[in-house]
Amino acid sequence: MAQKTNAARQLDQMKISYELGEYTIDESDLSAGAVAAKIGVPLKQVYKTLVARGDKTGVMLACIPGDKELDLKALATVSGNKKAEVVPLKEVQPLTGYIRGGVSPLGLKKKYPIFLEEAALQHDTISISAGVRGCQIILNPQDLLTAVKATCGNISKTEAT
Repeated sequence: MAQKTNAARQLDQMKISYELGEYTIDESDLSAGAVAAKIGVPLKQVYKTLVARGDKTGVMLACIPGDKELDLKALATVSGNKKAEVVPLKEVQPLTGYIRGGVSPLGLKKKYPIFLEEAALQHDTISISAGVRGCQIILNPQDLLTAVKATCGNISKTEAT
């Protein structure tokens, strides 16, 4: 039986259905690509959660597909900021309670605005971190939107190669 995380408990309380996908952690590769391969979900359906800070709103989270990178200008526009930047890694755990590779938009220590790449709605299910490395939550993207009261927008761009 998979471990219950705060993220999973939040979904349970809201009576939102999901599946847990557990995998073996490789500390040297915490990429979305590695996670996708291990849980058998296409990379474009594995969503990574990044912590950013806007000049007006402060801390916010952005959930984007594993095969994309965060478009900071688009995030700033969608969130009502003039500019946005990704927070330094050392701030992620104090802000969210989660470590790199295990940041979830669910079960956060504090409420922050959450922005979801609108492409998520094209899929029946997407995968997000369950709040720990080695465990993903697979759920309907509309359920995620409801659970975290996220704002949808075009906030990602194709990764530079």
